[in-house]
Formats: sequence, C-alpha cells, structure tokens
Amino acid sequence: MSAAADLVLTNAEIHTLTDPDETYEAVAIRDGEIVRLGTDYDVTFLAGVETEEIDLDGHVLLPGFIDAHTHLEMVGRRLVHADLSEADSPEGCLSLLDDAVNPDREWILGYGYDESSWAESRLLTREDLDRVSEDRPVVAFREDLHTAGVNSVALDRFHEEMPDADVRTESGEPTGVLVEEALDPLFEATEPGREELQDLLGAATERATELGITSVHEMVRGSQAPRVYRDLAREGALPIRVRLNYWSDHLDGLTEIGLGTNHGGEFVRTGAIKTYTDGSFGARTAKLAEPYADGDTEGDDGVTTDAAEDTGQWVVAPEDLHDLVRRADGEGFQMTAHAIGDRAIEATLEAYEAKADDPESARHRIEHAELLNEDLIERFRRTGAVASVQPNFLRWAEEGGLYDQRLGERRRKRTNRYADLLGSDIPLAFGSDCMPLGPLYGIHRVVNAPTEGQRLPVTEALRAYTHGAAYAGFDEDRLGTIETGKQADLVALDRSPWDYSEDIEDVDVSLTVVDSRIVYNSR
Repeated sequence: MSAAADLVLTNAEIHTLTDPDETYEAVAIRDGEIVRLGTDYDVTFLAGVETEEIDLDGHVLLPGFIDAHTHLEMVGRRLVHADLSEADSPEGCLSLLDDAVNPDREWILGYGYDESSWAESRLLTREDLDRVSEDRPVVAFREDLHTAGVNSVALDRFHEEMPDADVRTESGEPTGVLVEEALDPLFEATEPGREELQDLLGAATERATELGITSVHEMVRGSQAPRVYRDLAREGALPIRVRLNYWSDHLDGLTEIGLGTNHGGEFVRTGAIKTYTDGSFGARTAKLAEPYADGDTEGDDGVTTDAAEDTGQWVVAPEDLHDLVRRADGEGFQMTAHAIGDRAIEATLEAYEAKADDPESARHRIEHAELLNEDLIERFRRTGAVASVQPNFLRWAEEGGLYDQRLGERRRKRTNRYADLLGSDIPLAFGSDCMPLGPLYGIHRVVNAPTEGQRLPVTEALRAYTHGAAYAGFDEDRLGTIETGKQADLVALDRSPWDYSEDIEDVDVSLTVVDSRIVYNSR
C-alpha cells in the first residue's frame, strides 16, 4: 500500500509541459516530490488523515516558473526606495524621488526609469536631480542598470573614481549622466549590510512567489547575497530556489574554496561565472557591427562624434573574454556572458567556440542576445550555447520604440528572434532581468510579438520559462515539467493562457508551491 500524500491538488487543468503535452485533473505530492498524476478519483486514493487537500476550482496548474536572469536585490530596493518604473516623464521621476526622502537615510535612491516611451524622451541629469536635494546624494538608475543620473552632491563625491569615458559631458562639463563603470562607485557606496540585505531579499523573494516564480538564476557581484541566501535556506525561510551566477571577479575565490557549477543543496546552488561584453541599447553602449541609427554623441573631451562612427563600446574586450572563458571552462565552470549587440554576440560565440570541447556538457550561456543575424543563429547552434533571453524586452520592439530609435527599422525586426532560435534547435531559457520581474508579463509579450521571428505559441513560451530555464541550470531532471519523481514546484493560474492569449499579462497567479510547500495562496 502506498504511503499517504502530504498534499493533493484536485479539480485542476494540469499541463505537464512535456513533449507532447499531457493534461491531468489531479496531482499527489509526498516529501517534496510528485508521486502521482491522474484523475481526481485516482489521486484521492493517496489522501490520508493528515493530507492537505486543495480543490483548484478548474484553475490551470503548470510547472513553477524559473526566471533564468534576476537581480532580486534590485527588486527589493525598488520595494524599499523609489520605484521609478511607473513614471511617464522626468517630472514624474522627481516626484517619486521626493516621496522617497527618508530622514533616516543619507541617500535618495530610485530604480527602474525608462525614458524611451516618454513624450519628453531624455535621460535624467544633475540639473533635474539637484531639484530633489542639494545636500544629500541622489541617484536615479535607469531600468537597464547601465545608466544612472546623479545630482551634484553624488557627482562631486565620486567623480574622481569614475572613468572619464563613462561620464557624459556637454561643452566639457559633466551632465550627471553616467554609464557602465562610472556606476560602480555608486553601487559600492549604497551596498546594504547583511541585515538590510536580508530584509531586501526577503521582500523580493516574497514578491517572486506572488508572480508564480519558484526558482531564480541570480546574478551576484560584490554582495553578501550568497551568504544571506544560504542563511535563509538553513533557517527554512527561503521560499524559492536560487542558483547563484557569480561575477568573473569571484572566479579565483570560488576555485580556491572548491565551489563549482552545480555545487550546493536543494535551495541554493552555485551556477555560472558571469561577465559583461558590452553595454545596453538604452545607454547606446551595446556593441554593434554597424553604427547606431540615432543622434550624435559627445565624448568626455567635449568633442562630438558623428553617429556614423558610433558602434557602442566594449565593457570587457574580446581578448579578455577569451582568457576568462579559457580559465572558467578549464576549471569546469559554466560561463554566461552578457552580450546584446551583434558584434558582442559574435565575440562571445568566438570565445565559446575556441574553448568548449563539449558544448552540450558545458552549457555556456549568452544573456540577452538581442540583435542577431542568420550567421550568428547558425553559430549559436554549432556552439551549443544556451540563449538566456528576456521576452519582456519586446515592449521596445514596436514601431517607433527604443529599438527603432537606436537601430532603425531593418535591425529592429532582427531583435529578440526567439522563434528563429527555437526553430534552429537552440536551447532557449526565459528570464526577466527584473525589467520587470514577472513571467506572465514576458510570456504575453512573446506570444503577441510584432514580428514572426519573435513570436512563440503559448506552449513554447511557457516551456522556455520552465523546462528551458531548468535546462540552462542543469535542472531539467528535477524541475521544469510536471512528472512523477520531479520536485513539486508548481503554479496555478486563475485563467488559461491558451484561452486568453491576448491578455496573458492580466492572468493572475492563484497558488504557488515550492518543494510541496504552499508559499503563496491568493484563493
């Protein structure tokens, strides 16, 4: 006789997201594992006197969402400081920053503004932010975290620590707009202590469960986040699984203490070594094979560079990337590289091709991969690299949007080619980059994308946010589909994304289960 289940979910529309897709009515869970799928009648045989039984009222049950690219500390900061993502103008940002002034905090911080859709489409400057405060440092981070605006107090305090090339100027004077490495002193100065970080990550992981996220691939650098995540897991207070992708400057330390890819327990594991190659389209620092389509740029010396010469910049030069891939691959680490522009993607694939003797085993990743051509897609396939991409970026792919502004129509249609990648058998993992956090938001964008090469059917979009992300984290044998023997990480939706494909972003999460534990329940 089979032992009783800990949790039974009945009266559901269960999509296993296996291939081919299967559906069931009910699932039984014991000791964190799925032990039976079937009809309500089949599964209730495993219900004992201590079994928790939940009738899902016909809601759709899916594998839990796995977000393959997050910065949960920044999600926590948005919840605590000013969330600028809802602002529709510079004035709106300043108002939110004013509201966030706290006499107990020295810094006035805001996160997540996106000027690309504003009527007055421009970056925030020191002149703007001096209006918030003239005696306390003020920073407004753009959504991509590759650009920030600072007031005079912050600029004066840290200017000498910032690379001149990353401090934007006008007539030779700093405007307060910073890009790339000029932001590093700001991140270091505002890095929270362990106690504050525990509060931030606690708020962020709770928010993740509300969105149906059961696992994240977290990007960490110069932070106490790994220690905090492990402390929370040891205390039983971590509601989601966390895979830690460490920045490249941690490689030597990780090697010395014997950590490697996939080392860890059920809730916290070591992932890849992370690096940049280029910047972002918003900051005009993504590295392109052809020049940007819009505007002239002014260098730190006050000299204007014609747009015909502006192809972005390297954050990590190709020769340094090759060396890093050689070292990380040699130590048995998975590599993951931020590469947005087509030239940056090409350089990353070249580095992977040079070192990955067993591509499928290595599962090296490219984060974002926003601008692709046919040759790069073919090289992706040959290299065996995982495309770890963000479908929510498709909000910039409409006519007149950010991609149109920066790249022009021809290249705009070559951005975020998810259907083309999947059609070439390239492993596809979806994540949010917390821009914003929310799988259903991204799935809505890709199902309703403007061009055919970007658009995916509902099932394939869901699989990229479940099975595809699990594969990118070497977890496909325990996560990403609903099958007996797999971990019980599940999400219930109040409406079917197949039936409401034009309104997926408005579908609500009703229940989130991680390792058989109910971590969110809105019912």
